[in-house]
Amino acid sequence: MKHLSVLGSTGSIGTQTLEIVKQFPDEFKIVGLTANKNSDLLLKQIKEFKPKAVAIMDISKVDDLLNFSSAKVYSGIEGLNRIAAMQEADTVVNALVGSIGIDPTYNAIKNKKNIALANKETLVAAGSVIMEEVKKNNVSMMPIDSEHSAIFQCLNGENIKEVSKITITCSGGPFKNHTMQQLENASVHDALNHPTWNMGNKITIDSATLMNKGFEVIEAHWLYGIDYEKIKIVVHPQSIVHSLVQFDDKSVIAQLGLPDMKIPIQYALTYPKRFQNFSKSLDLAEIKNLEFSEPDFEKFSCLKYAYEAGTVGGTLPAVMNAANEIAVLAFLENKIRFLDIPRLIRKMMEEHNLIKNPDLKDILEIDKKTKEETNKIIEEKLIVES
Repeated sequence: MKHLSVLGSTGSIGTQTLEIVKQFPDEFKIVGLTANKNSDLLLKQIKEFKPKAVAIMDISKVDDLLNFSSAKVYSGIEGLNRIAAMQEADTVVNALVGSIGIDPTYNAIKNKKNIALANKETLVAAGSVIMEEVKKNNVSMMPIDSEHSAIFQCLNGENIKEVSKITITCSGGPFKNHTMQQLENASVHDALNHPTWNMGNKITIDSATLMNKGFEVIEAHWLYGIDYEKIKIVVHPQSIVHSLVQFDDKSVIAQLGLPDMKIPIQYALTYPKRFQNFSKSLDLAEIKNLEFSEPDFEKFSCLKYAYEAGTVGGTLPAVMNAANEIAVLAFLENKIRFLDIPRLIRKMMEEHNLIKNPDLKDILEIDKKTKEETNKIIEEKLIVES
């Protein structure tokens, strides 16, 4: 039996993780849960899964839990770190959103916990530091992303030195056929209307800008040790082929499945075993066509910035990630326009003084500083159209 702590248990990935745990009560035991501010749902989860300890980021919600919960209750980032490192857990599912997920992941690894990772920002902003700790502590880092789960499965049993190219597929989001003028006037409602995947708000906006795909390029580099020039993106609107790996002999292995996050979540939890999954099965005869095309790096410049940040390395990916995080939040709150997201990212990247070999403290300080500066630009309306 695996003993799990789920960071971000009230979000999209967190709730689906708990649904899988519920299907296999003899395989998994929940020992820790964390939430941002949804104390009502967290309380329901506590009553159902009976964890030993929980944490909530919003300190004002602590009393809601203390009055009705038998679990130990912690709060803030210290609480997240406590749940991430708790002795009873052997595996930590990181389903947090944003750079808040970096420090708990680091602490979990240092306490020799295996990681099931959905928090993209951990590897985007701090990949070098995190993967060094993974090797040092001899723990596993299983990806929950459908694309990285696909790559992992395609590489299983293969020699990574014989890989000539990795292709990550991309639905293209809701705006793949939009003009620049249409993108300028895109609404929050339009951006949240993803054609194939059902995800949380932040990652859905990242999918609309294609920043999500840029993040996945950087993640693939750290997870599999693949050079950036060998990592390609292809637009595939049907979201059936999740990634492909080409080898030196020109053989290509692909992983296919319906767009359902429960499949990669379950694989990350059960690997190396494969348990029965109760999701709908893929029937290729029902799929009318499978389309593939090149992404437009000019129209979706976030993808271009991600390749640039990853290639330069150091603290530049952390700056890109922090600026994006604030910009996406501002867009969701109708404070900026859709194309202001890449404008803000570009501005912060251009103004950054690079630290080539940062430690975790450097990365977290730059994350905080970049967010403050990005917020200031938004508040003072200093965004310049390019």
